[in-house]
Formats: sequence, structure tokens, C-alpha cells
Amino acid sequence: MVLVKVFRISSFTDPETGASGKQVELVGVRSHPPGIMGIPREEAAMISSLMSQLQSWGLLPPLRELGIPKMVLYLTEDEYEMLGIRFEVNDVYELEFRDGRISLRKATESSSHR
Repeated sequence: MVLVKVFRISSFTDPETGASGKQVELVGVRSHPPGIMGIPREEAAMISSLMSQLQSWGLLPPLRELGIPKMVLYLTEDEYEMLGIRFEVNDVYELEFRDGRISLRKATESSSHR
């Protein structure tokens, strides 16, 4: 089982049929944020805080959140309805691969804190 987060949801139009659909991008969820390599924890926290402050002042561009891409779903509106999941950005799901099937279900509090 892998925890994934909804990173982006966008609309698209099938060029052949003209049917509209949704593109859902899922990225892997990390159990803890990576630290700055080779720097003690206190200094890394201070650097992180300083970078955040400089970004809020507009002196540095915001850093894009790094996520490991796991799956991109291209679903027609009908397929999206049949799936029965209403995706929202930042929602966390349990993604499981077993016996040739892919299972996706909303993560519980206990599973998202692993």
C-alpha cells in the first residue's frame, strides 16, 4: 500500500470525440519532510524558516512542492462518475496493487500518519 495525494485536477477535451473529461494527478506522500543533508537539525530549521520568510517577502520564488509522481488518470466524465470518488486537491488516498487490481480508497487518520 502506498499513500498518494491529489496534486492536480484539470479538465481536458478528447480530440477525437470532443468529450470532456478530467485529468487527476496523484503523487506519493512522504512520511516526513527531507532535511538538508549534512546540516544539523537546528541549523536546517533556521535555514528553512529564513527561506520561507524571504519567499513571503517576494525576494525568492516559492519552491514547488516535490512529489514523486505515482499515477495520472485520464477519465471521461462518465468514467469519473462511475469511479464514485470526488477528488479534491490535497486529499490523501491509499493506493494498493494486488492480484492484478488497483485499489484506491480515502486514507484514514492512522494510515496517513505512518
